[in-house]
Amino acid sequence: MDSLPTVLLKPGEADRVVAGHPWIYQGSILRLTQPARDGDLVQVKDHRQRFLGVGFFNSKSKIHVRMVAPERVAVDEAFFEQSIRAAIAVRNKHLPEATSFRVVNAESDFLSGLIVDKYEDVLVLQTSSLGMDRRKPMIVAALQRVCSPRAILERNDIASRKFEGLADASGVLAGELPGGAAVLPVRLNGLQFAVDLLGGQKTGLYLDKQVNYQRVAELIQGGQVLDCFSFLGGFALHAARAGAAQVHAIDQSEETVAAASRNAAANGLSERCSFEAANVFDWLKTRTVAQPHERVIPRFDCIILDPPSFTRNRAAVPDALRGYKEIHLRALKLLKTGGTLVTFCCSHHVNAVVFQEVILAAAFDARRLLRRVATYSQSPDHPIIPAIPETEYLKGFAFEAVR
Repeated sequence: MDSLPTVLLKPGEADRVVAGHPWIYQGSILRLTQPARDGDLVQVKDHRQRFLGVGFFNSKSKIHVRMVAPERVAVDEAFFEQSIRAAIAVRNKHLPEATSFRVVNAESDFLSGLIVDKYEDVLVLQTSSLGMDRRKPMIVAALQRVCSPRAILERNDIASRKFEGLADASGVLAGELPGGAAVLPVRLNGLQFAVDLLGGQKTGLYLDKQVNYQRVAELIQGGQVLDCFSFLGGFALHAARAGAAQVHAIDQSEETVAAASRNAAANGLSERCSFEAANVFDWLKTRTVAQPHERVIPRFDCIILDPPSFTRNRAAVPDALRGYKEIHLRALKLLKTGGTLVTFCCSHHVNAVVFQEVILAAAFDARRLLRRVATYSQSPDHPIIPAIPETEYLKGFAFEAVR
């Protein structure tokens, strides 16, 4: 271990690492004691030569070092096996009934740059750092030993790889899929979804909403439900099963809408669900435009807003907040008094306080008074480490329109 290149930090830069944050930026580094190759393991010390841990080095990235352990450890196959077993123990504790979940969630499982999702007996892997990407064979071998999957796929088509100097790559890494098909039937909370593991969004499904699907369904008391940005119908199908009289789901992608409709049929819920391919902003605007002498008639007992992130960086936050206010203002005009608005924000750059302020500003403009009845976060297979703020990104609320 002493033969590893050593990264020395500038005075005052060690505290964040000691507190548990795994990222070390170029500007925090005082010097290297010897040259390090990109992707190599390095040891990190503060400016007084006190050991802080080991991590992967990459001079091409803004994040020059990604810490993987605070101890002197060999990052080999045994290391990954132990880390993956520890991560699965967390899932078994908090999601004991789930058969599909996120096995490894990068920083929040102390494996920065690695994501592994489990869809029944198939695993999907993403490596967003050079150090992890170079160790894919070790990771695959560890996953085979711990999980015994039918197949392991990689979905390395994410934008963040470009910042590490990595090219896109997708395909089967180990095992095989029946008939070579990447569309897999996946069960969430007892409902079946057909998931395209190589072509769908993220690694195929929004696993971080698994618990929220069920919690939101518990608020449904019959009536008319509108599910905006519905993707594969997660909220729509859960609402229909919970007893909604009718659920109308909207998503911009015609392909996704067709898939959601097939999911409804597979679960025997087609009679209660309708699906439409449309731009949600345009759809809401069309139904809330009224002449001065006219009044918009509220139509829905529950409206669910689950948009994709409106911002990828801090510079785009003002535009994102305007977008969030717009959809909430329109949705509140269509919500009956006594009805429930369920809303989510998945941008790390918009915190829960700011998100709620935007909703309340929209409610003020719509002349609606809201009672908050629930708060939401990401499912526990996406753990939150408060010392690593980037691990907390999903926030949500349920409000009743009281008058």
